[in-house]
Amino acid sequence: MASNYDNSAWFYDNLSRLVYGKALVNAQVYLLQFVKPDSTILIAGGGTGWILEELARIHPTGLKITYIEISAKMISLSKKRWIADNEVVFVNSAVEDVPITTQFDVLITPFLFDNFKEETLQKIFSHLHAQLEAGGLWLNTDFQLSGKWWQNVLLKSMFIFFRLICSIETSVLPDIKRKFEQYNYVIVAEKNFFGDFTSSTAYSK
Repeated sequence: MASNYDNSAWFYDNLSRLVYGKALVNAQVYLLQFVKPDSTILIAGGGTGWILEELARIHPTGLKITYIEISAKMISLSKKRWIADNEVVFVNSAVEDVPITTQFDVLITPFLFDNFKEETLQKIFSHLHAQLEAGGLWLNTDFQLSGKWWQNVLLKSMFIFFRLICSIETSVLPDIKRKFEQYNYVIVAEKNFFGDFTSSTAYSK
Protein backbone atom coordinates (compact mmCIF):
# COMPACT_ATOMS: atom_id res chain seq x y z
CA MET A 1 0.00 0.00 0.00
CA ALA A 2 1.47 3.35 -1.04
CA SER A 3 1.84 6.02 1.62
CA ASN A 4 -0.97 8.54 1.47
CA TYR A 5 -1.59 11.49 3.75
CA ASP A 6 -5.38 11.67 3.24
CA ASN A 7 -5.96 10.64 6.85
CA SER A 8 -3.78 13.44 8.19
CA ALA A 9 -4.66 16.25 5.77
CA TRP A 10 -7.06 18.00 8.16
CA PHE A 11 -4.57 18.23 11.05
CA TYR A 12 -1.15 17.92 9.37
CA ASP A 13 -0.11 21.60 9.45
CA ASN A 14 -1.37 22.11 13.00
CA LEU A 15 0.48 19.01 14.21
CA SER A 16 3.66 20.19 12.53
CA ARG A 17 3.46 23.58 14.20
CA LEU A 18 2.62 22.01 17.57
CA VAL A 19 5.76 19.86 17.49
CA TYR A 20 8.18 22.06 15.56
CA GLY A 21 6.79 25.56 15.80
CA LYS A 22 7.65 27.36 12.55
CA ALA A 23 10.91 25.45 12.02
CA LEU A 24 9.66 23.22 9.20
CA VAL A 25 8.04 26.19 7.46
CA ASN A 26 11.16 28.31 7.83
CA ALA A 27 13.33 25.48 6.53
CA GLN A 28 11.34 25.34 3.30
CA VAL A 29 10.91 29.10 2.90
CA TYR A 30 14.69 29.56 3.21
CA LEU A 31 15.17 27.78 -0.13
CA LEU A 32 12.64 29.85 -2.07
CA GLN A 33 15.06 32.78 -2.35
CA PHE A 34 16.91 30.78 -5.01
CA VAL A 35 13.90 30.57 -7.33
CA LYS A 36 14.39 32.96 -10.24
CA PRO A 37 11.61 34.93 -11.97
CA ASP A 38 9.65 33.12 -14.70
CA SER A 39 10.86 29.69 -13.56
CA THR A 40 9.16 26.42 -14.41
CA ILE A 41 8.80 24.52 -11.13
CA LEU A 42 7.91 20.97 -10.15
CA ILE A 43 6.78 20.53 -6.55
CA ALA A 44 6.63 16.87 -5.49
CA GLY A 45 4.74 16.05 -2.30
CA GLY A 46 3.71 19.59 -1.45
CA GLY A 47 1.13 18.68 1.20
CA THR A 48 -1.49 21.31 2.00
CA GLY A 49 -0.05 23.80 -0.48
CA TRP A 50 0.97 26.66 1.77
CA ILE A 51 4.27 26.83 -0.12
CA LEU A 52 2.35 28.09 -3.17
CA GLU A 53 1.42 31.22 -1.23
CA GLU A 54 5.02 31.77 -0.16
CA LEU A 55 6.16 31.49 -3.78
CA ALA A 56 3.43 33.94 -4.83
CA ARG A 57 4.68 36.48 -2.29
CA ILE A 58 8.16 36.35 -3.84
CA HIS A 59 7.04 36.04 -7.47
CA PRO A 60 3.41 37.16 -7.92
CA THR A 61 3.53 36.40 -11.63
CA GLY A 62 5.53 34.46 -14.20
CA LEU A 63 5.90 31.11 -12.45
CA LYS A 64 4.65 27.92 -14.09
CA ILE A 65 4.20 25.30 -11.40
CA THR A 66 3.34 21.62 -11.62
CA TYR A 67 2.12 20.47 -8.21
CA ILE A 68 2.18 16.71 -7.65
CA GLU A 69 0.59 15.21 -4.53
CA ILE A 70 -0.68 11.66 -3.98
CA SER A 71 -3.26 12.71 -1.39
CA ALA A 72 -6.54 13.88 -2.93
CA LYS A 73 -7.43 15.70 0.28
CA MET A 74 -4.11 17.54 0.27
CA ILE A 75 -4.71 18.52 -3.37
CA SER A 76 -8.16 19.83 -2.44
CA LEU A 77 -6.64 22.03 0.26
CA SER A 78 -3.86 23.18 -2.07
CA LYS A 79 -6.32 24.32 -4.74
CA LYS A 80 -7.74 26.85 -2.27
CA ARG A 81 -4.40 28.60 -1.85
CA TRP A 82 -3.66 32.08 -3.14
CA ILE A 83 -1.31 31.81 -6.14
CA ALA A 84 -1.48 35.43 -7.43
CA ASP A 85 -1.02 35.40 -11.21
CA ASN A 86 1.13 32.28 -11.38
CA GLU A 87 0.07 29.19 -13.31
CA VAL A 88 -0.39 25.99 -11.30
CA VAL A 89 -1.28 22.56 -12.66
CA PHE A 90 -2.38 20.14 -9.93
CA VAL A 91 -1.64 16.44 -10.42
CA ASN A 92 -3.15 13.93 -7.97
CA SER A 93 -0.73 11.03 -8.32
CA ALA A 94 2.36 9.35 -6.95
CA VAL A 95 5.27 11.33 -8.41
CA GLU A 96 6.91 8.25 -9.93
CA ASP A 97 3.74 7.50 -11.90
CA VAL A 98 3.62 10.90 -13.62
CA PRO A 99 5.08 10.63 -17.18
CA ILE A 100 8.07 12.78 -18.05
CA THR A 101 6.71 15.31 -20.53
CA THR A 102 8.99 18.27 -19.92
CA GLN A 103 12.00 19.46 -17.96
CA PHE A 104 11.91 22.05 -15.20
CA ASP A 105 14.16 24.86 -14.00
CA VAL A 106 13.48 24.00 -10.35
CA LEU A 107 12.49 20.89 -8.41
CA ILE A 108 11.12 21.28 -4.87
CA THR A 109 10.91 18.20 -2.64
CA PRO A 110 9.77 19.14 0.89
CA PHE A 111 10.10 16.19 3.31
CA LEU A 112 9.37 13.75 0.49
CA PHE A 113 12.14 11.19 0.65
CA ASP A 114 11.81 10.20 4.31
CA ASN A 115 8.64 8.26 3.39
CA PHE A 116 10.38 5.56 1.36
CA LYS A 117 12.59 2.51 1.51
CA GLU A 118 15.78 2.54 -0.57
CA GLU A 119 14.30 0.72 -3.56
CA THR A 120 11.38 3.14 -3.89
CA LEU A 121 13.62 6.10 -3.15
CA GLN A 122 15.96 5.18 -5.99
CA LYS A 123 13.04 4.94 -8.42
CA ILE A 124 11.61 8.30 -7.39
CA PHE A 125 14.96 10.08 -7.29
CA SER A 126 15.93 8.86 -10.76
CA HIS A 127 12.53 9.85 -12.14
CA LEU A 128 12.81 13.38 -10.71
CA HIS A 129 16.44 13.74 -11.78
CA ALA A 130 15.40 13.17 -15.40
CA GLN A 131 12.94 16.08 -15.17
CA LEU A 132 15.46 18.73 -14.11
CA GLU A 133 17.21 20.85 -16.70
CA ALA A 134 21.01 20.75 -16.80
CA GLY A 135 22.09 23.58 -14.50
CA GLY A 136 18.69 23.54 -12.81
CA LEU A 137 18.12 23.79 -9.07
CA TRP A 138 16.86 21.04 -6.79
CA LEU A 139 15.58 22.46 -3.48
CA ASN A 140 15.33 19.68 -0.91
CA THR A 141 14.30 19.80 2.74
CA ASP A 142 14.42 16.71 4.91
CA PHE A 143 15.17 15.37 8.35
CA GLN A 144 18.67 14.33 9.34
CA LEU A 145 20.40 12.84 12.36
CA SER A 146 23.29 14.86 13.74
CA GLY A 147 24.05 12.81 16.84
CA LYS A 148 21.66 14.35 19.37
CA TRP A 149 19.79 11.72 21.41
CA TRP A 150 16.40 13.41 21.19
CA GLN A 151 16.48 13.30 17.39
CA ASN A 152 16.26 9.49 17.39
CA VAL A 153 13.40 9.57 19.88
CA LEU A 154 11.43 12.11 17.87
CA LEU A 155 12.19 10.38 14.58
CA LYS A 156 11.05 6.98 15.86
CA SER A 157 7.84 8.54 17.19
CA MET A 158 7.14 10.16 13.80
CA PHE A 159 7.71 6.96 11.89
CA ILE A 160 5.42 4.94 14.18
CA PHE A 161 2.67 7.57 13.97
CA PHE A 162 2.74 8.01 10.20
CA ARG A 163 3.07 4.28 9.51
CA LEU A 164 -0.15 3.77 11.46
CA ILE A 165 -2.04 6.77 10.09
CA CYS A 166 -0.66 7.13 6.56
CA SER A 167 0.95 3.76 5.76
CA ILE A 168 4.40 5.14 5.01
CA GLU A 169 6.64 2.24 4.04
CA THR A 170 9.81 2.90 6.02
CA SER A 171 10.98 3.26 9.60
CA VAL A 172 14.58 4.20 8.75
CA LEU A 173 15.75 7.63 7.63
CA PRO A 174 17.40 7.31 4.20
CA ASP A 175 20.75 8.92 3.41
CA ILE A 176 19.44 11.61 1.08
CA LYS A 177 22.66 13.59 0.85
CA ARG A 178 24.50 10.51 -0.39
CA LYS A 179 21.92 10.13 -3.15
CA PHE A 180 22.60 13.65 -4.40
CA GLU A 181 26.34 12.92 -4.29
CA GLN A 182 25.85 9.79 -6.39
CA TYR A 183 24.16 11.89 -9.07
CA ASN A 184 26.96 14.50 -8.96
CA TYR A 185 24.86 17.39 -7.68
CA VAL A 186 26.70 20.47 -6.40
CA ILE A 187 25.59 22.18 -3.19
CA VAL A 188 24.73 25.85 -3.80
CA ALA A 189 23.54 26.64 -0.27
CA GLU A 190 22.65 24.75 2.89
CA LYS A 191 21.14 25.59 6.27
CA ASN A 192 20.01 23.52 9.25
CA PHE A 193 16.98 24.11 11.46
CA PHE A 194 15.42 22.83 14.69
CA GLY A 195 18.62 21.81 16.43
CA ASP A 196 20.10 20.49 13.16
CA PHE A 197 17.24 17.96 12.87
CA THR A 198 16.17 19.38 9.50
CA SER A 199 18.40 20.32 6.60
CA SER A 200 17.52 22.56 3.66
CA THR A 201 19.83 22.28 0.68
CA ALA A 202 19.86 23.93 -2.75
CA TYR A 203 21.57 21.67 -5.27
CA SER A 204 22.64 22.44 -8.83
CA LYS A 205 22.46 19.73 -11.49
